[in-house]
Amino acid sequence: MPTPEAVASAAAPHRLAVMGALHVGPEDGLPEGFGTLVLLGPGEPGFWAHVSAEPEFTDGAPDPLDRWSRRVIGRLACGLGGKARFPFGGPPYAPFIGWALRSGRAWVSPVGLLVHDVAGLMVSYRGAVALRGRLDLPPAPDRPCESCAGKPCLSACPVGALGSSGAYDLGACHGFLKTLPGADCMDRGCAVRRACPVSQGYGRVSAQSAHHMRHFHP
Repeated sequence: MPTPEAVASAAAPHRLAVMGALHVGPEDGLPEGFGTLVLLGPGEPGFWAHVSAEPEFTDGAPDPLDRWSRRVIGRLACGLGGKARFPFGGPPYAPFIGWALRSGRAWVSPVGLLVHDVAGLMVSYRGAVALRGRLDLPPAPDRPCESCAGKPCLSACPVGALGSSGAYDLGACHGFLKTLPGADCMDRGCAVRRACPVSQGYGRVSAQSAHHMRHFHP
């Protein structure tokens, strides 16, 4: 029977990493018998250099990252006798945020964004592999925000769109991104996400953040 470790080994050549795992059931939209879900996200450093050289990024068709994710994780799941699930392609959408929280490796940060034990505020999920049976899972790590000195995410937003209130001012964010100073966030990624000390050790390159920012703010 495949294990989360087997998923990690199969995913590593594609620069994907296990970002968490949880026990699931039919209420999660999975067929009977599938009891464990392994969440996959960018394995850093090196993810963007790998994926941006793949065929989906050179054929001129839209949504290259999603199409790459579907091809690679879909084949990976089939090879393990599992089922692939993706955070895109809806509605309806698979509940990846809820799954992430249930994995014990992601939490709601002080600014309301999801924070991960390894990726920090740069956390993202490219897909998941459902496996048969309720497999043994490792204990959850400590929430990084508990020991974060100063919590720089609370004051990092140049216009206060994200801060200590936990509310997100979407209009203020988009308004700032239209300005010349907003180019810093457009080119390097959200200043709040970059301020997280865990994010800074994750190794995500600016080009990947810029790709996502162009989709967020075309």
